[in-house]
Amino acid sequence: MTDINLDLLTLTEVTAETVREVLRLSVADKQKHFVASNAISISQAYFSDTAWFRAISYDGTFVGFVMLDLNIKDEDYYLWRYMIDEKHQGKGFGKRALELVVDFVKKQPGAKAFYTSCVPGEGSPSKFYEKFGFVATGEIDEGEHVYKLTLGE
Repeated sequence: MTDINLDLLTLTEVTAETVREVLRLSVADKQKHFVASNAISISQAYFSDTAWFRAISYDGTFVGFVMLDLNIKDEDYYLWRYMIDEKHQGKGFGKRALELVVDFVKKQPGAKAFYTSCVPGEGSPSKFYEKFGFVATGEIDEGEHVYKLTLGE
């Protein structure tokens, strides 16, 4: 993957045939306390009525994972999990995939805001979210700082 065409990045449904490959994706050791493993995320998704998850795929290779809490009934949208595999970080995949996710959320009923949260500390993804346009709300949820991206009226 020397010449990266970010137009080849997609959000791909996780299937019985692909789940093992998605489960092998992992962040660097120093990042593991910031995000749950994909195995935990997928397990939680199966017990949630509002979870929506996809693999992040680049030209047929899985490079990351995203999971949302899509509460369409309450028009409440939350980035629950987000990770780019350690071997694929620093290539622009994180930003481009988040753009795809935000575009998806904007199409949901009543989507005016999109939230996420993250653990503070050295190496936290908070700077990534802030650069993208998320703003700290001042709220803390289970030790994580909450961020909001305004999607429009």
